[in-house]
Amino acid sequence: MAVKVISPGLSTTVQDLGRPGYYHLGIPISGGMDRFSLRAANMLVGNDEGAAVLEAVFLGPELEFTAPATVAVTGGDLPPKLNGADRQGWEAFPVKAGDRLSFGFLKSGARAYIAVSGGIDVPMTLGSRSTYTLGALGGHEGRALKAGDELPVGDGAGGKGAIPAGLRRMPASPAELRMLPGLYWHRITAESGKRFFADTWKVAPEADRIGYRFRGGTALDFVPREQPFGAGSNPSNIVDACYPYGSVQVPGGTEPIVLHRDAVSGGGYMMLGCVISADMDLIGQLQPHAPARFVEVTMDQALAARHDRQAAIQRVRDHLGR
Repeated sequence: MAVKVISPGLSTTVQDLGRPGYYHLGIPISGGMDRFSLRAANMLVGNDEGAAVLEAVFLGPELEFTAPATVAVTGGDLPPKLNGADRQGWEAFPVKAGDRLSFGFLKSGARAYIAVSGGIDVPMTLGSRSTYTLGALGGHEGRALKAGDELPVGDGAGGKGAIPAGLRRMPASPAELRMLPGLYWHRITAESGKRFFADTWKVAPEADRIGYRFRGGTALDFVPREQPFGAGSNPSNIVDACYPYGSVQVPGGTEPIVLHRDAVSGGGYMMLGCVISADMDLIGQLQPHAPARFVEVTMDQALAARHDRQAAIQRVRDHLGR
């Protein structure tokens, strides 16, 4: 079976849960920006949770199926339509050979996940089918989809069911992004740190798979120092260091950037801290100009949040009888 791309949407790529293990070589994990929604879509159609799906950003694709299958769309509220008729998101539904899947206008969120029973069966690259477009790696020819592409689909038994709203997870408004202060927190004044957490920020248009930029808050005040040899002249500069996923950089002290799935692995900006893993999915569903606040947490609170997120995934499994 194959899925034919009639129209690719704005930016639709093949993604799974990513390729860990190569970040030290400068190759990021990639994978779904909203891993919870990706897992849920796969569960609905009977796939392994890490099977490859399509991640659509803001505008959905139009797809044609060459054989019967089961499909589910999760994530942002991008209303699916089968042969022009409305279908529900977060619900499995069958398709036949010749059927076309399209989408209405995005109502909320930023990214939708389209799972097909059997999974998108593009070749594995470094243990993953995820697309890393900056490196032209993985996915379908290392790029976003184009009209005329045909994507192979594996064999799958299909699934059924729906995931109720109470088991889904999407950002509130303003989104609350929990953050653990990091090694360079001492570089800003105590009062500046308080303002950073008190301010409401907004997602800038420069927000993508590499990182989300936020603006609208108060500029940071840095503790004076003599810049060390090898660091740049701006007080936000440091001698190069490694960047973990979720790192919060503030170049020039003005606009925080949260590094995401396709992030570079190191550089010369200080990191205020790190958004916890449990909230990285929420960032992937934020549209430009969406309000957000950073919330200070401790390591114990971060670990508790990770446990809660794992429990939320388990509740979906239990609901679907997996």
